Amino acid sequence: MSDEEITLTAGDAEATVQPGNGGRVGGLRIGGVELLRQGERFGCFPMVPWCGRVRDGRFLDGGVVRQLPLNAPPHAIHGTARDRAWRTARTSMAEAVLTCELTDPWPHPGRVTQVVALTEDALTLTMSVETYESSFPAQIGWHPWFNRNLGGEDVRLDFDPAWQEERGDDHLPTGNRLDPKPGPWDDCFGMPGGVDVTLTWPGQLELKVTSREEWVVVYDEQAEAVCVEPQTGPPNGLNTLPRLVTPLEPLEATTTWSWRRL
Repeated sequence: MSDEEITLTAGDAEATVQPGNGGRVGGLRIGGVELLRQGERFGCFPMVPWCGRVRDGRFLDGGVVRQLPLNAPPHAIHGTARDRAWRTARTSMAEAVLTCELTDPWPHPGRVTQVVALTEDALTLTMSVETYESSFPAQIGWHPWFNRNLGGEDVRLDFDPAWQEERGDDHLPTGNRLDPKPGPWDDCFGMPGGVDVTLTWPGQLELKVTSREEWVVVYDEQAEAVCVEPQTGPPNGLNTLPRLVTPLEPLEATTTWSWRRL
């Protein structure tokens, strides 16, 4: 793993990007306060070419059943790109562009591009998946680990989903949609008007996670952090709601974190 670290700055905001560690955002500091849980597995990593768990690591690709490595037995989880070194295509003071080649164990050659752009009051992440040859199903998402506590009160989560995906004993959606239930969560929610989740650290900071996509997984079962994960489909989506990447049409998604001081 390369220990290259790119530092982006805008006003009193500073983001660090780690191409060699899965193309992840390693840190986001606002006025010197770190918002993301620190550590090699944390920060915010891209989930691609799938998000969450794929049942038994298998998905239907045209008429072919593909088998992925079971990195969260009995399932495959969170894609392959977070385990790869990405290449830095270009950087400026407030923007970094990274690329990652899709290779084995993913069955189709392709390329992922991620743009990390910082302003004084927002961080925008944009990702696209292109194919070099044949069309294939894929998903895009992000997995940020926000610190539960920034030195004051614990964070509060506010969002108004249209439904909650019922979660089976295998941690995968059953296909049933429920009225949203109170947390703690390791659950997928539907927001047809676009993802819109507000994290509030009382008296300190308000941060909004938004995306045009309509799926978000919220995970807040850990003491240290809460995760708000916008994605282009639900867990096991390669099987239940595949989005096709074609030579003419890449799969693209964006999420923005915008903040204000309280």
